[in-house]
Amino acid sequence: MGLVALGTLFLCSVFGFMYAENIPFADALYFSVVTVTTVGYGDIHPTTGAGKILATILILSGVCTFTIVLTSMTERLLNAREKRERLQRLNMVIGSFFSEVGTKLLFQISSLDTNLPTVQSRLANCGKWQAKDFAGVRQHMLNYPFEAQHAGNDLEELKQLLQTHTPFLMRILENPNMAEHEQFTDLMWATFHLKEELLNRSTLTDLPKTDLKHLSGDIHRVYKLLLSQWIDYMQHLQTDYPYLFSLAVRTNPFDKTSSAVVR
Repeated sequence: MGLVALGTLFLCSVFGFMYAENIPFADALYFSVVTVTTVGYGDIHPTTGAGKILATILILSGVCTFTIVLTSMTERLLNAREKRERLQRLNMVIGSFFSEVGTKLLFQISSLDTNLPTVQSRLANCGKWQAKDFAGVRQHMLNYPFEAQHAGNDLEELKQLLQTHTPFLMRILENPNMAEHEQFTDLMWATFHLKEELLNRSTLTDLPKTDLKHLSGDIHRVYKLLLSQWIDYMQHLQTDYPYLFSLAVRTNPFDKTSSAVVR
């Protein structure tokens, strides 16, 4: 709105000076600009009464409008820079999450997936993906039909993993930059909910089918969000940190032949 107001003011003042002072367009535009920007060389000045009134109006309204527009643009640029810096710090938090627990959690939940070969065929070769490949895989995973096949010992291992890393997950959730990333926040809440579901059962063996189905839904929620976040994170590494992307590709949890050793 500020730019529209400033443009309208310039347009009116230019044509106003052309009419009131009988000067060419270039001179009217030049005088309007040096007046609004407070440069004021004085080489051109109004000589008629109408021109002086118009110049007074331009000084009072134009300088204020120009200052507001300039302040708004500066503030917007600073806010954009600050937001980029917050997102950069959050990406570091996400990287720590995958390094500490995310990749382990992804590996453990994917081992319960009855359709794991389908996922592996999609995600194993991420090292060769382009931007369009990331977008396509991300969309495919949103509608992925997850079916969990687990026993009591599988759930127990999952509970132990989450319980062991609870202090670390709590520190992530307390990070003030979390508000900048809704998807990652949803993943953290889903992970905490799954942990609470598992911890609040005295035993994870011989559970009724209805309860196993309920837990499968909680696991699926985490898995879906975790997959999406992992794909986004891999794309971030590929774009900004190729050396970290190289290690992430070599330790890809969906690649049966993955190894950190460079061959």
